[in-house]
Amino acid sequence: MIIRVQETIYFVSCSILLSTILLLGGCASLEKHSVVKTIVLEPEAEKARDLTNFDLIGRISVKTNNDGFSGGIRWQHKNHFHHLLLLSPIGQVVAQIAQDDQGIQLITSDQKIYYAASIEALTEQVFGWKLPIIGLEYWIMGRANPLIVAEIDMDRDDQVIAIRQDGWEITYLDYFSRSVPQHNKVKSAPRIIELNYPNLKLKLVIDSWKNIN
Repeated sequence: MIIRVQETIYFVSCSILLSTILLLGGCASLEKHSVVKTIVLEPEAEKARDLTNFDLIGRISVKTNNDGFSGGIRWQHKNHFHHLLLLSPIGQVVAQIAQDDQGIQLITSDQKIYYAASIEALTEQVFGWKLPIIGLEYWIMGRANPLIVAEIDMDRDDQVIAIRQDGWEITYLDYFSRSVPQHNKVKSAPRIIELNYPNLKLKLVIDSWKNIN
């Protein structure tokens, strides 16, 4: 799967440049929702196949004890395969990650190529932090990974506030104000997500989303 890099940069770079301060500074204006109930979901392997293919554009910030990253992200997901672009705040390609049935590779801006058994291992090898793609492909839809036990906090409208799973805590800071019927058939789609893991924090802001075949 190939992403048209120049087209991606054109659409993403202005949004990244104007919005980096908001992304790094937090989301103090977002409404706080109270947890009404917490449920525990046991693994259900058959639900792992029920996942929408998508193409999204957004912004990502990463903080570790020693380093960090802030910029744009373009993510195409199809049948549990992934193709990602990580972009600098001015829209330059920092890295391209591609996964298909042949394996996983990461190409840096200076054309160095790295290989690993998983995207998590690959990003940790190259950047020093891991992108939890196996869980994130579900969390980004407001769902838990059905292969791993999870605790889910919900508000009075049954909207997910937080998920705790596989050592991660995923907090949903904001949802799109209107329903997004194509977003895995949910009432409203997550817009800002914060992910916490020991010595690692990621924040993802979704600017646009579309389903793909």
